[in-house]
Amino acid sequence: MSLEKSDKIFVAGHRGMVGSAVVRSLQRSGYENLILRTSKELDLTRQAEVEEFFLKEKPNYVFMAAARVGGIIANNTYRAEFSYTNLAIEINVIHSAWKAGVRNLLLFSSSCVYPRLSPQPMKEEHLLTGPCEPTNEPYAVAKLAGMSMCRAYSDQYHVNYISVLPTNLYGLNDNYDPQQSHLMGALIRKFHEAKVSDAPHVTLWGTGAPRREFMYVDDAADASVFIARNYCDKTPVNIGWGCDLSIREIAKTVKCIIGYKGQIEFDANKPDGAPRKLMDVSKLTALGWTAKTSLEDGVSKAYEAFLNIC
Repeated sequence: MSLEKSDKIFVAGHRGMVGSAVVRSLQRSGYENLILRTSKELDLTRQAEVEEFFLKEKPNYVFMAAARVGGIIANNTYRAEFSYTNLAIEINVIHSAWKAGVRNLLLFSSSCVYPRLSPQPMKEEHLLTGPCEPTNEPYAVAKLAGMSMCRAYSDQYHVNYISVLPTNLYGLNDNYDPQQSHLMGALIRKFHEAKVSDAPHVTLWGTGAPRREFMYVDDAADASVFIARNYCDKTPVNIGWGCDLSIREIAKTVKCIIGYKGQIEFDANKPDGAPRKLMDVSKLTALGWTAKTSLEDGVSKAYEAFLNIC
């Protein structure tokens, strides 16, 4: 039970950063029978719509990349929406897929589901061993619920519903809204606007001390397609680099690539989030896959994409 070239593949959330990268990865690998629906064409929070879609289309494989996502500001501000939307999407897609006879599904979870003070690097067995980071708890709990559903359906109905946990992602089709974006999107926009306006400094949230791991989204998509083709176990798989940098170091890298000449300041009155988030990728490495795009190359590609839309 793995991904085959003849499969009819539904990519949920194909216009988002992760979903669009999955589509590119599948197309590069020769998969042509893709089912794609915009949110206007198919509202994944509506149970009846989702059930009707699955019964009509009957895909063989589902990549579940649809989600409501955002950075620390969005997660902490729209806590109810992050909880409801992600729970609704997961419940509807996973259950409707099973009802329609779909045997294979891959759910994109997130590194933020790990406990706030998880041992580092974070191994898959560290899941559910402590409380989540409070600023993104509703999103994290919703993603943990989706992972639990995948495991439960695999146990009870003998399907192959896999969960993967990507590290922090960035790249083509990222969100650059100052209130909704993740860290990398926010950094690219802040430094670009400061460069254009010749601002003397850029102020970032927190102390700059927390450590984060970043991966170019096309690498994560390639890893997910690799897992879909080669992995049939019920336990989740981390997707990442296996190395991290401080936010201060990451900010300096982005500043250099964009060419901003001013200063970086940190507002320590703002929250830092989790002190460290580093993925243990030994399981993925043992399967035979490693990341290829360096931070410098990835940020350069992401900035080029940003310039095309700003």
